[in-house]
Amino acid sequence: MTTSSPATAIPPESHCGTEASGSGNNGFVNHAQLTRTLEGIERSTKGVVDVEVVGESNQGREIYTARVGEGDTVVFVQSQIHGNENHGTEALLDLLRRWGGATPEAAALREEVTIVAIPRLNVDGGERDTRQNEMTWADVVAAFPQLAGVAPAWNYNTRVGGFDVNRDFNPDLDYVPQPADFPGNSADTGWYITPEAQTVRDVYRGLEAEFGTVDYFVDLHNQWSCYATEDLESMSPLSISAKFIDDPSEFGTWPEFDMEASKRANVAVYEALQDYGRSGYGDLTLYPQDTNLPGTALGSFALRGSAVVLFETSSQTQYDGMKRNGMLRKQIEIGLGGLVDAVADGSIATLDPSVYDTIPQRVYLPAD
Repeated sequence: MTTSSPATAIPPESHCGTEASGSGNNGFVNHAQLTRTLEGIERSTKGVVDVEVVGESNQGREIYTARVGEGDTVVFVQSQIHGNENHGTEALLDLLRRWGGATPEAAALREEVTIVAIPRLNVDGGERDTRQNEMTWADVVAAFPQLAGVAPAWNYNTRVGGFDVNRDFNPDLDYVPQPADFPGNSADTGWYITPEAQTVRDVYRGLEAEFGTVDYFVDLHNQWSCYATEDLESMSPLSISAKFIDDPSEFGTWPEFDMEASKRANVAVYEALQDYGRSGYGDLTLYPQDTNLPGTALGSFALRGSAVVLFETSSQTQYDGMKRNGMLRKQIEIGLGGLVDAVADGSIATLDPSVYDTIPQRVYLPAD
């Protein structure tokens, strides 16, 4: 069992911390700093962590992958598909340093696992601190002329002028946007009309060609600050989930869909955080299980056979800025690191997927 110094759990009667902090995303790495940090990690690890530009945003910013390991099992991780959800990016940078390090533990892990990370997908939204990317419907029509005269996709925000990229995915990686499929809704598959979703698709397709199946896909998000555990005894700093598809047959034939594998992956995260005892990290909860979101990356890739894990870390920058940043980053490192460790040493195969159904549900609390 992992040991650590106990930290104070967050009592439910305390302030949720949703008053404006005034800092926004200023304390997190911006795009230029992210670029320099990734270059520094590649340099300090002597190329063990291999950084590449794999795409470009609508505003011309680079989208990076960082790859480490040579194992036959692949873990694909993406962070910040929503530009105002920063903690996963910061945690991934710390984990890449660890996974690429010179320790015997890191070297052993790299023999078993290949980790491919997109540390920040929505690089335009990250710069302006918005959930959406920076792209107009006119930009989409310019790229896909067959959509001229079609109502904009339902996930387009006219006020902000951008798309919720995490509704732009389709389990058919060869899908071409069709006018009849617009505007769609949250229960539909997406279209790959944004450069961010196209980039993820292309990376995923390449990993399928290399590995056969992308064994694990992890998506790092943030959520509302004020959730409690089911017993209302503690605030919940994290929600996780394996479930994004109600009925796989609704979307065609997907024989590799494996809900049990997704549950085991989530149990690995849960148990890694439970090992921290009274720290508060163990108070994680389940994201709502009545979701059916095939247009998310998690839903689409689950259909293709990936075991999927959602991290929904408490707090978004427009509410909280840097509040609890160290704690929130650390819980992602512990949970995601625990998953990768369990994959590398094979112990994930011994985990009981029924434990997933015992994880407490999250309870919404209003801001006080």
